[in-house]
Amino acid sequence: MLTGKARNYLYLLSLTPALFCIYGNLHGGIFTLGNTIYSLGFLGAIEWFTKPIGSNQASAKDDYFPQLVLLLHLPFQILNTGTFIYGIQSGIIEGNWIYAASLSTAVNSGSSAIIVAHEFIHRKAKLEQFFGRFLLFSTGNMYFFIDHLRVHHKWVGTEKDHATARKGESLYAFFFRSSLGQFLGAIKLENARLKTEGKSNWGMNHYVYRQLLLHAALDTCLFQYGGWVLVAAWFLHCIIANFLLEYVNYVQHYGLQRAENTRVTEIHSWDSDSFVSRFVMVDLSRHADHHYYASKPYHTLSNYENSPKMPSGYAGLFFIAAIPPLWKNVIGGRLTAAGF
Repeated sequence: MLTGKARNYLYLLSLTPALFCIYGNLHGGIFTLGNTIYSLGFLGAIEWFTKPIGSNQASAKDDYFPQLVLLLHLPFQILNTGTFIYGIQSGIIEGNWIYAASLSTAVNSGSSAIIVAHEFIHRKAKLEQFFGRFLLFSTGNMYFFIDHLRVHHKWVGTEKDHATARKGESLYAFFFRSSLGQFLGAIKLENARLKTEGKSNWGMNHYVYRQLLLHAALDTCLFQYGGWVLVAAWFLHCIIANFLLEYVNYVQHYGLQRAENTRVTEIHSWDSDSFVSRFVMVDLSRHADHHYYASKPYHTLSNYENSPKMPSGYAGLFFIAAIPPLWKNVIGGRLTAAGF
């Protein structure tokens, strides 16, 4: 049995999707499908066949290695998106393979970069929070930093939280409701913050508007570098990456609603100890403990026996959630068993 410290090395698996992306972006053609096949196909399949890793034994909070894994995601994401841009501009990626590269690169941005960004923005150090915001910027996300910290963790499971999927709601309906609600909500929150501080709503102090301006500058640079094809491919990448973010939000709390005057407990998050979701997605699937202790480092999170359990991990449930009748059939009995 692996000790907590030895098990930390398995978190290096979280870097493997980026390796497939980088290789595909630099070689073009069929190789641009690499990460899509690996992450949504191979990893999704083995989630159904590997045994859960349910031990709560973990290494010390100050162990350097889990932090090193997170930091490695920064250069890997720069290479992931940088080779994508270069591959299209140089002609390595051309024709319909541009769609394949956009999807493959987005799968890494949505399932690796945003997940690591989520870990960073919960840290107290300003530099780590900057790393989180940078990773979100690289995926075109302008709202998660504000809404997740100031709304989701306070109101999860209630009608006030846009990121809680309601019972019977499809993934696609949730995507539009959640992303638009969080975006507009983040603007309102920033307006209120700046008003309290006596600052203008239209300056660079406004997080959402600043992100919009920075993205406009990036899009301009992309146009100058590679034209409309590159800009369109980048937009497609951002849309897919954020769809995957909302897919994760959808699965994490689907149907687990509570009254606003009740406390968040371990029963308001779906958990999984799937091998892939634990080590490729840096323990995001131990979500109940994260909502108890939001700043707790990922490698120290515990599972709870009485939290609702997903039948598989995030990779294994993607295509099931994408088919609403199948999703309702698979999750409905578990939702009833959990008392919802």
